[in-house]
Amino acid sequence: MPILILPELVVAQIAAGEVVERPASVVKELMENALDAGAQHIRIEITGGGRQRIRISDDGSGIVPEEVELAFQRHATSKLTTADDLAFIETLGFRGEALASIASVSQLTIITRHASSSSGILMQLAGSEIIRRQSVGAPVGTVITVENLFYNTPARLKFLKKENTEKRQIALYITRYAMAYPHVRFTLEQDGREVFRSNGSGQLADVIVAALGLDSFKNMVEVASRESDSAMRPEITVTGYSSVPSLHRADRNHITLFVNGRWIQDTRLSYAITQAYHTFLMTGRYPVAVILVKLPPAEVDVNVHPTKAEIRFRDPEGIFSAVQRAVRRAVVDLAQTPAMRGGRFGGISSNHDNLAEWENSPTGQRQLGMNLDLYSAGGYTRTPLAPQSDAPEAIPEGPGAPQKPRTLPILRVIGQIGATYIVAEGPSGLYLVDQHAAHERILYEQFMDEHARHEQVAQLSLEAQTLSLDSSEARLIEENLETLREVGFDLEPFGPNTFIIRSVPALLADQSPTEVLGGIIADLEAGTSPGQASIEDKIVTRVCKHGAIKAGQILSTDEMQSIIRQLERCRSPHTCPHGRPTMLHMTSEQLARKFGRLG
Repeated sequence: MPILILPELVVAQIAAGEVVERPASVVKELMENALDAGAQHIRIEITGGGRQRIRISDDGSGIVPEEVELAFQRHATSKLTTADDLAFIETLGFRGEALASIASVSQLTIITRHASSSSGILMQLAGSEIIRRQSVGAPVGTVITVENLFYNTPARLKFLKKENTEKRQIALYITRYAMAYPHVRFTLEQDGREVFRSNGSGQLADVIVAALGLDSFKNMVEVASRESDSAMRPEITVTGYSSVPSLHRADRNHITLFVNGRWIQDTRLSYAITQAYHTFLMTGRYPVAVILVKLPPAEVDVNVHPTKAEIRFRDPEGIFSAVQRAVRRAVVDLAQTPAMRGGRFGGISSNHDNLAEWENSPTGQRQLGMNLDLYSAGGYTRTPLAPQSDAPEAIPEGPGAPQKPRTLPILRVIGQIGATYIVAEGPSGLYLVDQHAAHERILYEQFMDEHARHEQVAQLSLEAQTLSLDSSEARLIEENLETLREVGFDLEPFGPNTFIIRSVPALLADQSPTEVLGGIIADLEAGTSPGQASIEDKIVTRVCKHGAIKAGQILSTDEMQSIIRQLERCRSPHTCPHGRPTMLHMTSEQLARKFGRLG
């Protein structure tokens, strides 16, 4: 095959693959152009997850009529003119590839009017080809409509993710840039429904409340630091908000970083923020943070990746130290002022904000009597386990006989250690049973068996409670509303990113539903783990984790015996649904050897 120069359209479509990976990429590039144009109000309208239509309107400076066509040529930009300008980039865009790439894989319409023009320009393109151009009346600013994205690249189209996934990703981009530019009003509308709005007040706190919810913001502390150690080191400003230790997540995805107004992904800076919580958070838990770093443009190389999400620092160690010190200082200062903090993911449930009232309640008195930490997960009441008799006549025969085969030997309960482990004796030695893990396994198999028989999961009607989420979490809940309903959660949309909790599974009757749902959201964000057949399985696992008795709960002999009897009939009694062991076994020979009885 001879070597040929590719046609311009093919070159443009190949280049588009680097810049326009998905509908969210289109939104990001057009939004950055609007911000560079000085827009104070940006409106984003999405239909069909961005595949059908994306419309972004702004009140920026607009484009002069004679440059509209030029703007859609590859490498056409107003952001720089020479290679030296790359060292001092202060705009979000600079490559001149976005508009050309988007136009090459979509049907695009632009209406723009520059402040110096008396009328606007309307231009339509299909696959980079101009099919219409005319003067129109329009306000100052730009409106770009992208329709039928990837219509001429079917290979790319078939690899797009689900519509709801694209909606969540778009919402993430919008909320991120709203936090980086709090003085700009952002409005996001998806399929005719407004899902996010910032007020453009210039206060980052206002945007965080709109993006992450009031519950999360109440558990965040302000970060503010300005460093310049010497004349050789430039001034580094670190501002933003980071969570108190009681608010944490299972991954780093909730750490949001900006450098000079640009959202970035940087493993080292994320690690710096995590390290700032050393000794404050358990291993495997990460804070929620929105951190903005500002430093001279010459200290940053943004020309690293086509999407401009990765950057390089001239002094990476200095930036790392500045961010770590700023966040650590804010967290330590907070720790010096003890305060009780509750919320969706930590501390006492919002149902018990009045501590005195709670301590006087039967639940509080029972917990105090056990001499346990009031703020531990064991603070919630549990449905008592039905006592079961060990007598042979208590085991029914005939039609009433147990349907499940025994998977463990008959065990006799001896006692409880540390209000956490059940000590039992079996034919071949000693068993230590983790009461929480064992009960979690029992509830999980009961729940899944009921669902397999298509039995309606018992639900408990509640007084109306609301759950406020950020836009990404709200889209995740909407996507799984039916699955949640099947396992016993009845959630009803109640305004932007807010839901009313009508009912929960009966085994969660004494739990804080907002905390349980918070855990479910974290599981859904993490995706399906290997071996998990479905999202439903993940939700049920979380429900059973919260519904099971907790470590630190003193059990009666009948309650312990009930757990053991039910565990003996489980299909997989040796592990909980998360894979942790439910028991340790020490044989009679091992015991004898420990006591020196076998020589």
